[in-house]
Amino acid sequence: MQSQKYSVNQHHISTFLAFVRAGQIAIPEVQRPFVWDSSKVRDLLDSLYKGYPIGYVITWQNPNIRLKDGKLSEGKKILIDGQQRITALRASVLGEYVVNKEYDRVRIKIAFNPTTEAFEVQNPAILKDKTWIPDISEIMNSGSIIQIVRSYLDLNPSVDARRVEDNISNLLAIQHKQVGSIDLAHDLDIETVTEIFIRINSQGVVLSQADFAMSKIASNERLDGPNLRKAIDYFCHLAVAPQFYEHIRDYDKEFAATDYFRAMTWLKDENDDLYDPGYTDMLRVVFTTEFTRGKMSDLVSLLSGRNFETREFEEEIAADTFSRMKKSALRFMNETNYKRFVMIIRSAGFVTPDLIRSKNALAFAYIVYLKLREEELPQGEISRLVSRWFVFSILTSRYGGSPESTFDYDIKQISNRSFSDYMLAVEQAELSDSFWNFGLIQRLDTSVASSPVFHVYQAAQVKMRDKGFLSRDITVENILLYRGDIHHIFPKNYLKKNNLSRSDYNQIGNYVLMQQEINIAVGAKEPAQYFKELKAQCDSGQLKYGSIDNYDELLQNLKMHSIPLSIFDATINNYDEFLIERRKLMTEKIKVYYNSL
Repeated sequence: MQSQKYSVNQHHISTFLAFVRAGQIAIPEVQRPFVWDSSKVRDLLDSLYKGYPIGYVITWQNPNIRLKDGKLSEGKKILIDGQQRITALRASVLGEYVVNKEYDRVRIKIAFNPTTEAFEVQNPAILKDKTWIPDISEIMNSGSIIQIVRSYLDLNPSVDARRVEDNISNLLAIQHKQVGSIDLAHDLDIETVTEIFIRINSQGVVLSQADFAMSKIASNERLDGPNLRKAIDYFCHLAVAPQFYEHIRDYDKEFAATDYFRAMTWLKDENDDLYDPGYTDMLRVVFTTEFTRGKMSDLVSLLSGRNFETREFEEEIAADTFSRMKKSALRFMNETNYKRFVMIIRSAGFVTPDLIRSKNALAFAYIVYLKLREEELPQGEISRLVSRWFVFSILTSRYGGSPESTFDYDIKQISNRSFSDYMLAVEQAELSDSFWNFGLIQRLDTSVASSPVFHVYQAAQVKMRDKGFLSRDITVENILLYRGDIHHIFPKNYLKKNNLSRSDYNQIGNYVLMQQEINIAVGAKEPAQYFKELKAQCDSGQLKYGSIDNYDELLQNLKMHSIPLSIFDATINNYDEFLIERRKLMTEKIKVYYNSL
């Protein structure tokens, strides 16, 4: 018979909030910014007032850690579900500031009308209307209900005094409504905790293992976990919003005095958005680089001080884990490391974030970079290996299905032999002739413009400094950087007139990067027609489509875009044959590009 791994308790809201304020239940300060809008806070108060249930909150007990003197240090409970609800109550009932999704400290003021029993978000009209209590937090802990009612009746002498007294009494009673707490045992594994969460949570929101790890980090004040947690969150936010630097400096002075903040200061002047990691990406890189492990469940165990052999929890293991995570986080944030890595990815042709769909591939490429830097390989060799592995990962969808397992496998292989030897072995296994002659061609048979292999093709064009379709001076890189458009070689309207479906005319094999004005000039003409006019343009020098007035230059441009010469006579009857030919040429270009890395 299996033992029960959780307990269910009921607490008055005031008691639960007291637990949180006393630190018995930890809500990591920046575990999640408060993302509810004020109207959701209003609705929560209205539900409590009316006696409606607001769902359970879920806590997970941190294990007791064995100290050096043999004593046990009792672990805190971590709030893993219900943070938004509890934070909403702290803001509205206690009047505390919250950090919103822009990381600004704000007050959320909820008003109550004792005559209509309505709740509303405070606004200028309510402030002018004496029938409203403009901020319920000002009276929730004020003491005497008699004084509250008396003050309200002095402002509103014509209202029903008994009704007002009853309704204000009901408002104050919100603090004594109960909230259910499901307390999970410390020895549950992440998979079990996730399953419990999904079954209980009516919205079916999936918790990531990174969420658990970040909660574990933030709850350990003794080992400076809150600052490590902030370092990861703040760095990721700064990468997107450099102006957030002033907010940290002015409003979180304790953190601003840390090594973490000094390590990320350079981001205040950085506007490159090619690699803007989320906290999961950063945590994965930091952990995997330092510990040669790829599974977040292992990090959660190590943060708790778990000894994998004895299955006990030891202070030394937790302290060592936090120390190494700090070192690795600083290495991740290092300006030189970060910028050189981004430069490698950019030099491989991935010049915009739109070309990078797989954040996992990018994360592992950064892991490879950091590991090779530790081995002190020449920068040129690092660049070659990192860019090649990154493109290989995308072409093979290496980190698509089960990224954690693949991360774990790859990092362990890398630790046992040289990376170049490992990459060669993996290439020989996965980039066979059948991959190039059949597999990749088949993957280009799609109408999904965001296909990773199409992005690799575009990166190849950037790397090879190709010009835009029918352009002499405008490069593919410029078209991508300045939000140029993808157009159709067989014009879309031409194919639609011939009754082709969207999945037929939006084939990747029919896509080309072209200046919009050229596309407009081509209109809905069939290729045989506008290419005949292109030939005439090369003979006469009178430009109609683009800027090419030389036949050899035209042929070179077609080669850049992997367009078969059959295009000169192509009509609707040749469309399928054209797609087959072009996919083969696109694959050949990708292969040449890959081998050049």
